Amino acid sequence: MSFVVRKAERQGARLLIQLSGVSGSGKTYTALQMAYGLANKDASKVVLIDTENRRGSLYADIVTDPFLIGDLYAPFSPSRYIEAIREFQAAGVEVLVIDSVSHEWEGTGGCEEIAGSSSNKVIGWANAKAQHKRFMNVLLQSDMHIIACIRAREKIDFTDPKNPRPLGIQPVCEKNFMFEMTAS
Repeated sequence: MSFVVRKAERQGARLLIQLSGVSGSGKTYTALQMAYGLANKDASKVVLIDTENRRGSLYADIVTDPFLIGDLYAPFSPSRYIEAIREFQAAGVEVLVIDSVSHEWEGTGGCEEIAGSSSNKVIGWANAKAQHKRFMNVLLQSDMHIIACIRAREKIDFTDPKNPRPLGIQPVCEKNFMFEMTAS
């Protein structure tokens, strides 16, 4: 294998951005505004993968020209997300907004269901984690800027049931997801 050695320049890098928040906090709106800017105000280069039953269409008028939408319905397996990402990349999309990545983790057909489909919990989670890692690798190797919207909610630690401990608002995704992002 041959490696290309080059002088470092601040150009050409593709961004992976995670926006997480509770319902109504502005994730989709912010993601589309950022995407529009990253696409040099050319909405035809922006695609929103909509996993929320056409909710993304409610934002059709927030940028000057219409952006493109690809509806993704259940099952929300990592392989379905991978298929969509690769399809949009092949079509020449420059900025991809995924709204929402949370379904890949806990939606119908997502990693939690994949893990639960095995009678052996360890094998089930090993399979789910392997599929999730493939999804993450596709995100990391993509030629597009990708903005991932992630739902968030209050999380409570019930390790000691008599003294539950609030952990604050946490994103609904695999626990290491944010560490792979350029910005969270």
